[in-house]
Amino acid sequence: MLAAFICRKLNSMSSLPLRLYPAKPSKVYLYGTCLIDSLYPDSGIAAIELLESQGIEVIFEQAQSCCGQPPYNSGYAHQAAKVAEAQVALFPLPIPIVVLSGSCAGMIRHHYPELLIDHALGAFCERVFELSEFLYHVLNIQLKDKGAPERIALHTSCAARREMHSHISCQKLLQQLTNVTLVEHQDANECCGFGGTFALKHGDISAAMVQDKTHNLLSVKVDRYVSADWGCMANINGALAKQQAPLEGMHIASYLWQRMGGEKS
Repeated sequence: MLAAFICRKLNSMSSLPLRLYPAKPSKVYLYGTCLIDSLYPDSGIAAIELLESQGIEVIFEQAQSCCGQPPYNSGYAHQAAKVAEAQVALFPLPIPIVVLSGSCAGMIRHHYPELLIDHALGAFCERVFELSEFLYHVLNIQLKDKGAPERIALHTSCAARREMHSHISCQKLLQQLTNVTLVEHQDANECCGFGGTFALKHGDISAAMVQDKTHNLLSVKVDRYVSADWGCMANINGALAKQQAPLEGMHIASYLWQRMGGEKS
């Protein structure tokens, strides 16, 4: 399909410059994303537990909202800029901003500067990290697996791969879990069909893409799949439930916290 081909092409072209990572901080802001804040708060709580287990104080600004990605991707730059400006104002302290979605992190880090050209956002954007990136590269977290043996697959969103390389940090973290076998499913780098407003504007194409994704996940016979993006998971889990398939996804924050012996999130 054309959309899948374009997705593969974009992923193959992804080439972000090497990033210099800071020393371990004493506190961070947590950017929960609108989906987690409104619909899946357990994943946000798990992320807080994970960070606090590493001696990090977590600040969650209650006024945070959507990052502005939906209007931005739909061509409403003026409205997206208003959202972006409101978010920037909420994080004044010079500490890292840990984001629970690769696509949202990519939006803030790479697209806010073009939306807010009158703002000096260089230092602000350098403070933005996707959760798995922060855990692996900044905290150098060492995970102690206390869970039972199981097989899992990993799904990372297209935007997370292209803009944040989240698939690499997610893989590195999951590979630390001694009782977990990470299985790569066919076409793992392909889009699930969600794409925010894409799923609404191109419903038939989106449905075909998620059908391919669920087929490939089910084919590798894993106990569950893990993702760092709830947008993708809501789409994939919905398709799996419609098929009455015995497979469900879990956000990587919830999964890692559970494997470390934390309460199930």
